[in-house]
Amino acid sequence: MAEIEMIVHSVRMIETTYERVVIMKEKAANRYLPIRIGTFEADAIAIKLQSTSVPRPLTHDFICSIIESLGAQTISVVINELKDDVFYAKTRLKHNGKIIEINCRVADAIAVATRVNAPIFIDEEILKVAGMTSLQ
Repeated sequence: MAEIEMIVHSVRMIETTYERVVIMKEKAANRYLPIRIGTFEADAIAIKLQSTSVPRPLTHDFICSIIESLGAQTISVVINELKDDVFYAKTRLKHNGKIIEINCRVADAIAVATRVNAPIFIDEEILKVAGMTSLQ
């Protein structure tokens, strides 16, 4: 399974349905992947992207603090499955020299990765199926 590195391009709202979408962009090319996410996760990602400060830690800040307090490090996120139009992800942690993969929702994985500047990858086959070359 080849993995392609992605970056968060933007967080948007679909005006007709008010759904939130995170737009991922291939780091080394111009392929995009839109992923529908929840409102709270969209806000959490947007807050970090815009370097907005909040008076109290958000859930994803709390998760990062727990990981760090336990002596682990978030090393990457991988979007590894697309099933019935739902994306699945794993967050990869390093703890005591071992790599641990934890299943999680894609939006949560992206929100954590943006907080610790961890790379985000996607299985190349998923990008071939669900990706696009323009945002129009």
